[in-house]
Amino acid sequence: MALGKDYATQECSIARALEIVGERWTLLVVRDALYGVRRYNDFLVHLGIPRAVLAARLQTLTAEGILEKRRYQQSPPRDEYVLTETGIALWPTLRALGLWGREHFTETQLRYFRHADCGTELGHYGQCPACGIVVPVEDVVMEPGQGLDPDPADPVSRALLKPKRLLEPLETEPA
Repeated sequence: MALGKDYATQECSIARALEIVGERWTLLVVRDALYGVRRYNDFLVHLGIPRAVLAARLQTLTAEGILEKRRYQQSPPRDEYVLTETGIALWPTLRALGLWGREHFTETQLRYFRHADCGTELGHYGQCPACGIVVPVEDVVMEPGQGLDPDPADPVSRALLKPKRLLEPLETEPA
């Protein structure tokens, strides 16, 4: 029996969400967009994803309102992909998935997420223990942990070796 391509018979919001973000590369594209990656080539080199797969994922995420395609250069025409409010709302899901993965499958903390206002590391649910608030994603600073390669080959990974706020456009430098 062939595996179906959707969850049409499931009356479940998780099944509907999986139809949109459940493909293997999709949440990694969203993760990179949260990190500030916006340009096609930056997604391509950082993820190591096949071009056709990336193009399909970006098209789906745009069609579903998770990303917005914006023109940043007219000649030649070039676009970037920016998270919408719907896409930003995936932050708690990605944070929880990352914490679960670290707890069960790795021993090294690759990234720290801190409250920009006070520098306190976020709690499991995105709250600042010092301030007592759930920190909005735009007020989260990501810092590299000890487990990251200190000399990565791709420009996105190199740029992510410095602390930066989530959602701010990532500035990359060529190798």
